[in-house]
Amino acid sequence: MDAEKNKYSIIVPTYNERLNIALIVYLIFKHLRDVDFEIIVVDDGSPDGTQEIVKQLQKLYGEDRILLRPRAKKLGLGTAYIHGLKHASGNFVVIMDADLSHHPKYLPSFIKKQLETGASIVEHDMSQAVTLLWPGLSDLTGSFRLYKKSVLEDVISSCVSKGYVFQMEMIVRASRKGYHIEEVPITFVDRVFGSSKLGGSEIVEYLKGLIYLMVTT
Repeated sequence: MDAEKNKYSIIVPTYNERLNIALIVYLIFKHLRDVDFEIIVVDDGSPDGTQEIVKQLQKLYGEDRILLRPRAKKLGLGTAYIHGLKHASGNFVVIMDADLSHHPKYLPSFIKKQLETGASIVEHDMSQAVTLLWPGLSDLTGSFRLYKKSVLEDVISSCVSKGYVFQMEMIVRASRKGYHIEEVPITFVDRVFGSSKLGGSEIVEYLKGLIYLMVTT
C-alpha cells in the first residue's frame, strides 16, 4: 500500500504549549505536502491559551485537518493517546510531542521506512542510548512513533501504566507481541519554548514502571 492510499492521524498532546503549537502545525504541513493527514490536538485544560491558538489554526487550515479534542485537566500522557485515538480516522497513527523536541521534518522518513519494510511500528533511533533489557530497541521512552492504527489499538489495550511510563510500556509490549518494529535515526533537541513537564515524581514513576515491566514481561 502506498502513501497516497494511507491516512495519518497525528496525535499531539498539549499542556501550556501556546508558544509551540502554531510552529509545529506549520512544520507538519510544510513537510507532509503530498500526504493525507489530520492533526489531533489533545489539550489538558492549558491555562496559557493553547486552545485559543488551536482554534485560530483551525480557521486557517480547516477543522477537518486540525481536530481539537480537549480535556478538562491534566489526566496523564497515556490517557491522552487513548483519547486522541478515539478520534483518529487514519489507518496509521503518529504520536509526537508539541515542544519541537522531535522535528516534523523526520515524518517523511518514518512514512518511507514503513512503506519500505511493512513495519507495524516505526520509532526514532537514539543510537547513543543503551538498552540492556530489550536489545534491538534503542529508546524505550520515545514519544515520536508511527503505528499501524490496529497495532496501536491492540498494544494500548494491554497497557496499565500512565504518564511518561506509558511510552515505555507500549513499545515493550509491542516487542513482546512480536510486532515488526523499525527505527529511523533523528537528532533530538531540547524543547523550543516553555519548561519541561518531567518532574521528580515522573522520574520515580518511570523507575517503578521499569521494574514492573522487568517482572511482568
